[in-house]
Amino acid sequence: MNTLPHFATPQLQLLHRGKVRDSYRIDDTTRLIVVTDRLSAFDSVLETAIPHKGAVLNGLANFWFEQTRGIIPNHVVKLVDVNATLVKEAQPIKVEMVVRHYLTGSMLRGYQQGQRTFSGVTVPDGITKHQQFPAPIVTPTTKEESDREITPSNLVSEGWVSRELYEQMAEKSLALFKLGSDLLREKGIILVDTKYEFGLLNGELILIDEIHTPDSSRFWSAEDYARNPEGAEQMDKEYIRQWLIAHKVDGKYPRALTPEVTQEAVNRYLDIYARIVGHPLPTADETGDVTERLTHNLVQAGLLSAS
Repeated sequence: MNTLPHFATPQLQLLHRGKVRDSYRIDDTTRLIVVTDRLSAFDSVLETAIPHKGAVLNGLANFWFEQTRGIIPNHVVKLVDVNATLVKEAQPIKVEMVVRHYLTGSMLRGYQQGQRTFSGVTVPDGITKHQQFPAPIVTPTTKEESDREITPSNLVSEGWVSRELYEQMAEKSLALFKLGSDLLREKGIILVDTKYEFGLLNGELILIDEIHTPDSSRFWSAEDYARNPEGAEQMDKEYIRQWLIAHKVDGKYPRALTPEVTQEAVNRYLDIYARIVGHPLPTADETGDVTERLTHNLVQAGLLSAS
């Protein structure tokens, strides 16, 4: 299947190549973010690209950016392609605001090993797998080469953010989580946990990066969770993480996915997009070259020259 593992053009200055997103300079106030089909797990980019993944992430993020404008402004200027968005240039805050409502994922793995305090939040003994917390909790991490759990007080003392800014980020994160949870509940989906990233634009806090996507969030089927909480269907990237964990050799994760796992990942990304947005991904049946389509749309938007 046709994929977009990377995008390169000599016409634009590459600002940053992340695990999944490539950022290009447009001018002093705007940049272009291209969301590729690369897949990152356990702080490593796999060799296998997932068809349609970038379009799903870009489309879902923009859906949620529109839904949440009443809570906080964001960096979106406009979509120029299903894989690319023109955004406002902001000063990123190097903190991920992780909001959790259930004991699962990395937190569950730590809990099972005896850990009870996570980023300064202490949880009691006796919590079972996938159990819901009384209320969502915020467990921030730093954005470094390897994300690090950190308490709010240490974020302040180490100079990552001011106390006032952290409290504003925490308040906005919980408000975003509530809106996302409420909307998804209507669609039979549980927003289990997620992460938010913020930036400053002219001194104002804004939302950046992505929001409520299968890469930044964990989703469960509400019906499955009600029937069997510990066996709830994983409608996100956790499926791939679990496959990698199950196939570790000598302590190392596989570098590539099998064709069967890749196809299942494609199916899951397309399914969660349709369930959230209410219609299939517009390019789900596309067979043409993704790079050619993207380049054409960038030319049409006046961001690249045709020559």
